[in-house]
Amino acid sequence: MAEHPAEHAAYPVGLRLSGRRVVVLGAGQVAQRRLPALVAAGADVLLISPSATPSVEAMADTGEIRWERRRYQAGDLAGAWYALISTDDPEANTAASREAEDRRVWCVRADDAEAATAWTPATGRSEGVTVAVLTGRDPRRSAAVRDAIVEGLRDGSLAAPHHRSRTTGVALVGGGPGDPDLITVRGRRLLAEADVVIADRLGPRDLLAELPPHVEVIDAAKIPYGRFMAQEAINQALIEHAKAGKAVVRLKGGDPFVFGRGMEEAQALAEAGIPCTVVPGISSSISVPGAAGIPVTHRGVAHEFTVVSGHVAPDDARSLVDWSALAKLRGTLVVLMGVENSGAIAATLIAHGRAADTPVAVVQEGTTAAQRRVEATLATLGETVRAEGVRPPAVIVIGDVVTVAARTPR
Repeated sequence: MAEHPAEHAAYPVGLRLSGRRVVVLGAGQVAQRRLPALVAAGADVLLISPSATPSVEAMADTGEIRWERRRYQAGDLAGAWYALISTDDPEANTAASREAEDRRVWCVRADDAEAATAWTPATGRSEGVTVAVLTGRDPRRSAAVRDAIVEGLRDGSLAAPHHRSRTTGVALVGGGPGDPDLITVRGRRLLAEADVVIADRLGPRDLLAELPPHVEVIDAAKIPYGRFMAQEAINQALIEHAKAGKAVVRLKGGDPFVFGRGMEEAQALAEAGIPCTVVPGISSSISVPGAAGIPVTHRGVAHEFTVVSGHVAPDDARSLVDWSALAKLRGTLVVLMGVENSGAIAATLIAHGRAADTPVAVVQEGTTAAQRRVEATLATLGETVRAEGVRPPAVIVIGDVVTVAARTPR
């Protein structure tokens, strides 16, 4: 888009500079901002400047650009397709601009936009789309418009459907701990492009209400599975919809690979020859304690944290957790899916040496409007969970970090 108060507006065009010579005069902050895009475009960049910022110098050291450590000289623009003039010498800028005009080289002037034959738009990219905005003499407005468009494309709030063929398949998307604002930008964009969404109960449900009417939303908990186990039925549904040519999103709470059975689904899709994209999510093991004011690590208090699943009781033969080893650790222990077995977990840790008065916090429905934090110790954990009526989903945090916020000066 272009806008200019002069009689003739600038003509927007995309330059294909791959392998073509681009001359940059000056290596200050302007060049530092512009050079990465030129390199990304594949341009053969010649930088001419007696000095450079550390970032620009690093680009020369790694061979991304060629750098001649000297001032501009007549003839430097020979063979160039495009030039960026950004030195602090007005006379050199004028001379170089005149040479560019004589050689018919499109030239950007950082010091004098009116004397330039080209302007640099405010640009941004989102999944293969380049957004370039020109507003004449108002670069801040250009940047603001650019940012609004790119953000809309990334988070799905700006509808931009594909009209050419696209690759179908399945995206395993981590939806984060519950607050819809905590899904990743990529996850939200894939949701906006989906034909079918198979969602978990713990996924960010508010995002489903924003989907267009044509999107089929399937509650994973309600998939009829007959002779199949529930997970096998979900795998089969993913495969069937993908084979029908649909773009499928499997929306999960937290991260797909943190107690989310995401790898089982990825393996089933691979065996069926279905393309699969994994989009990491913010795990509740870190985000929920953080939302409740609890750092899982803190200088001088905890140098490590361990995340375990509590869905299987410590005395169950199916348990893969070495609870005796965990009891000997001095850091933070984060237990997911442990509400039902909280009493048994606490008793086991105490039996193996963890202090009975170790502080514990249970955070229910973290990051949502219904979030609440319940305090206990290892000795009182099971009783407190029952008395307070704590329900899943809840994250149990065990360790001295629980008391950090209370003793931190405000």
